[in-house]
Amino acid sequence: MKARVSVIVPVYRTGPWLDRCVSSILAQTFSGIEAILVDDGSPDECPALCDAWAKRDERVRVIHKENGGLMSAWMAGAGISEGDYLCFVDSDDWIDERMIEEMLCAASDCGREVICGNYVQEEKSRSFPVIQSLAPGIYEGEALREKVFCRLVGEEKRPVTLSRCMKLFSRTLIEENLHFCNLAIVMGEDMNITLPALLDAERIVILPDACYYHYLFLNSSMVHRYNPGLLENLFLLDDKIREILAAKGAPDREGQANREFLLLLLLELKNQVRGGEKGWRRRLKELRRAQRVRRALEGERPALSARENRILFGTLQRPDFWRLAGLKLLFWIYDLRKR
Repeated sequence: MKARVSVIVPVYRTGPWLDRCVSSILAQTFSGIEAILVDDGSPDECPALCDAWAKRDERVRVIHKENGGLMSAWMAGAGISEGDYLCFVDSDDWIDERMIEEMLCAASDCGREVICGNYVQEEKSRSFPVIQSLAPGIYEGEALREKVFCRLVGEEKRPVTLSRCMKLFSRTLIEENLHFCNLAIVMGEDMNITLPALLDAERIVILPDACYYHYLFLNSSMVHRYNPGLLENLFLLDDKIREILAAKGAPDREGQANREFLLLLLLELKNQVRGGEKGWRRRLKELRRAQRVRRALEGERPALSARENRILFGTLQRPDFWRLAGLKLLFWIYDLRKR
């Protein structure tokens, strides 16, 4: 199948890795591509690197824009794209040379499909594949609703990764759902577009293995700074997820949203415990008493298999002094070992 693919690359402060990223895109065995590099007001050498690539290869197009964040960058790229399929690659990541060709082999002419691959997490001292939990295969018709749409969110391990990367989207699915994108959401922002696009798909393909995408995990220290705006962001994300599930008529939408919200709250627990800012115990107790959190805890809860998440969830249920102190100690030991 000879469909043209637009590969959209948001670029911001990724100078050390940008050439590797772009080289991997232009080296694809499928030739019918365009690479759209979106310089999101990067203050380093990235704008010049983007322009150099455009001079070197006619398949490269460049947008220079004021800094507006990751979502605004890929949205700008999507706006000028011309491909039948859209593919998103972050500028510190890279892809195998056969990725697009292999994914297109699984495509059809339905015009509303998502082809999903997996990825390799690349860390400083190791790399390992990350595989989504939904069984490989082609999902259409009733199978989409019964096996996919009812469990897109709210599970500890994603049935389908909700990253916009490592996928091919029929461009219609992106164009029709851009109105869901809330630029104020800066954590989990890919859900703004990936969740409605998946729910609108008439065909979803989960490729077996297919670890063509290489995700660079950049983390110089496991001791994270406290993010005072994280909880507000999680509330915005929860609102957006509920809006999308309702708009698309997703099955079990209340259950899915409730379970997902509880999983998101575990991120705030980590944020508070690891951040160590004064008053973190008080803030966690206040969080537990919040009406939105109490209501979620009264509903259906996610199944948890990871020991860390079980401990976190137990603390969310009962954030007493000894549980919080024990959680603080466990994270301190874990982070110390990871350094």
